[in-house]
Amino acid sequence: MIEWNDLAALEEALAPGDVACVLAEPALTNIGIVLPEPGYHDALRRLTRETGTLLVIDETHTICAGPGGCTRAWGLDRDMVTLGKPIGSGVPSAVYGFGQSIADLIHADWDYHAADECGRGGTLAGNALSLAAMRATLGEVLTEAAFARTIPLAERWADGVQSVIDEHRLPWVVKRLGCRAEYWPRPVPPKNGGEAAAAEDEQLDRYLHLFMLNRGILMTPFHNMALMAPQTTAADVDRHTAVFREAVESLVR
Repeated sequence: MIEWNDLAALEEALAPGDVACVLAEPALTNIGIVLPEPGYHDALRRLTRETGTLLVIDETHTICAGPGGCTRAWGLDRDMVTLGKPIGSGVPSAVYGFGQSIADLIHADWDYHAADECGRGGTLAGNALSLAAMRATLGEVLTEAAFARTIPLAERWADGVQSVIDEHRLPWVVKRLGCRAEYWPRPVPPKNGGEAAAAEDEQLDRYLHLFMLNRGILMTPFHNMALMAPQTTAADVDRHTAVFREAVESLVR
């Protein structure tokens, strides 16, 4: 485990040449939105190629960046992509993808007869509910048309929050990734998971969440983050901005 955006630590970890793969999100999200610094992904790709290491990009949270996640939005070069239950709208499901060169490596040392029936197994393999959920999600939720609505709504949300922060000169920042956005009670954005964890203010988060909930707005149960859904409206976003302003004014008083 190394800190995000730490190229020196990455280079040191890969130097021995014994790392099979690097598994990374395109941006940190579970500790809050921590974006890659300029050039980080280019260096990550270069170092993994130089050391014979596979690069696996996990889009489970970052699919919010648009159809194809950050891999498509940012043109990321990778060996494999993984995606968890968002592809089934929360129903347990997952997919992974790779090109022909990786398929050839797998088949070169693949004992088919040691595999389960039909070459795949597990409790959820081929689960009809999971497959139906993925079909519905890909057809109705993670679509070009849906993201064309939700990403501008997230921009509107972030702009509204930023206007309140500027109005009251708060040492806070707003971060956005696609149709997902959040605000941080700190003067500069964290650059890695350690800084993000240190920036958490549990009492302040609880106050803000309860303030919102008492006025009909349910935020995510972690951080001060909102994820736009295809059903979200501009009025919903503006309602949040108004209630956020009330919350900030109560804190300032």
